[in-house]
Amino acid sequence: MTYRLKDFGSYTAGGRHVHVTQGEPQMVQFTRSAAYKMDPRGHFAIEHAYVQYFIPESRNSAPRVVLVHGGGMSGSCWETTPDGRAGWLHLLLDRGYEVHVIDNVERGRAGFAPGHWDGAPLLRSLQEAWLLFRIGATPGFETRTAFDGQRFPVAHFNTFARSFVPRWLGTTQLHTAALLAVLAKTGPATVICHSQGGEVVFDAHHTDPDLFDNIIALEPSALPKDAAALGDTPLVLAVGDFLDVEDHWITRNQAWCDLAETGQNVRLVGPETFGYGNSHMLMMDDNSKAVLDALLG
Repeated sequence: MTYRLKDFGSYTAGGRHVHVTQGEPQMVQFTRSAAYKMDPRGHFAIEHAYVQYFIPESRNSAPRVVLVHGGGMSGSCWETTPDGRAGWLHLLLDRGYEVHVIDNVERGRAGFAPGHWDGAPLLRSLQEAWLLFRIGATPGFETRTAFDGQRFPVAHFNTFARSFVPRWLGTTQLHTAALLAVLAKTGPATVICHSQGGEVVFDAHHTDPDLFDNIIALEPSALPKDAAALGDTPLVLAVGDFLDVEDHWITRNQAWCDLAETGQNVRLVGPETFGYGNSHMLMMDDNSKAVLDALLG
């Protein structure tokens, strides 16, 4: 894969400044030789998204693409697969798309600010990811024995786990506001989202549908209230395999199918199109290129 970039860089979008008035200054030893008095009071910038953008030299005429990660993840999930293959960011650039990759509020390089949001952050364990992302059953976790036909690069599961980041449960509205701020900068875009990112994207679409050229949702954890709420915005729903292993996946799959059946602008794409054996992490499975091609098609 070879492509040349015309431009790349980063920016932040959305967020607010808060004024903290509580706390007392204290001496902090930052390094072996540097210490100074730090005051926890003051003005702080929080709740913004960090975005890295890439513009290929041979840019196509399609709308720019904005990539929205899922829960407990950051924008790095689109960059490189756990086994070192090119992620969707590079595949899109190779096809001539301008791409904007989001680290949303309190994730990755957007940073986080404890004390401003209710509750404590959660960090997903390897065991939870093994089950939730449909890599394999509980007995197979210790030996890394996955479902038969599994397309996730199981030998690199531990590497994958290093990309997990803390998340708060009550910040979805903040993610939505930050995404809207990003799209206000980019203009109407093709928005590709994964899992929890679906809730963020559909909420943002409900607020300002004109900012969306179309939506590609990988196993979104929430949907619009009905197909009519999408208006004229085309939606492609991508689903993987092993959806009968847990009741909550059966329920989600039924909801995706129901939306596709009732929506004229909704297309459901699954194993019958790009092959069987996909996990919840379709952008990382060994047929991730075929999945992307099917969704863009």
